[in-house]
Amino acid sequence: MSKRSLLDDLKFQASNGKMTVRLVLLNFGVFIFIGLFYLLQSVGVIDFNLEPIVRFPTVGMSFIKSPWSLVLSIFGHFNLNHLFFNMLFLFFSGLMFEDLFGGTKLLILYFVGGFAGNLCELLSILIYPDVFPPHPVVGASGSIMAIFSAVVFYRPKTPVNLFGIIPLPIYVLALFFLGKDLAGLGSRDEIAHFAHLGGTFIGFLAQHNPSSRTNLLNLLGSIIQPSRQHPKKTAVRYQTDEEYNAMKQNKQAKIDQILDKISKSGYESLNREERDYLFKQGGE
Repeated sequence: MSKRSLLDDLKFQASNGKMTVRLVLLNFGVFIFIGLFYLLQSVGVIDFNLEPIVRFPTVGMSFIKSPWSLVLSIFGHFNLNHLFFNMLFLFFSGLMFEDLFGGTKLLILYFVGGFAGNLCELLSILIYPDVFPPHPVVGASGSIMAIFSAVVFYRPKTPVNLFGIIPLPIYVLALFFLGKDLAGLGSRDEIAHFAHLGGTFIGFLAQHNPSSRTNLLNLLGSIIQPSRQHPKKTAVRYQTDEEYNAMKQNKQAKIDQILDKISKSGYESLNREERDYLFKQGGE
């Protein structure tokens, strides 16, 4: 039997994997494209400014000249650290969300949360330009906060392991992120705190539906309702919170161990069982 390569695994996940894994791979793909673009630009092969396309502008109404930036910005990252931590956060919160509500709803919320985050950042600067300094918005943070917040509001006591060793309910982690963004408002750290808060608010709205069927908030709320037609998830919905939390904690602990091994020794250090388990989480 031939050994399956990392490239083969990535191709499989891109075509058959969970929506969470596909979104992570897409973000990495855009990052690689941006890197190659700037490499070609540096040697004079390309003479074109990419930033107005990938970064969402927040100066006046300049985004009207590049409306595509509203979409492309939620997949763009120019810094490896920014990309890595965003994708790590997306991977874990996305898998939790997808286990509850499915991949289609995850994709919808990714876009809705990202759009809302960008527009929230723009609106804050338009209203208070002297308080909130303008800067372009780029990255998946607003989308990720919408996904993460939806899970928090739906199951606030879901256990997570901070740094893989400190157990705490997920709402504590959410309060930390909320406090950090509130404290950062008005600073010149060039972090889009309002984009984070906008995504968080979308996650909140998704669990608090108005009564009108035609109301936009009701539409957003309907995105997050668990499907009752998926036979594989029926048993999970009837678990007690304790059983569900124990199952999620055990699964996360095993994934943490595998990711820690990758970070220390590389992907090739994984044995066949560990590879299959990791990618099974992306293929379910």
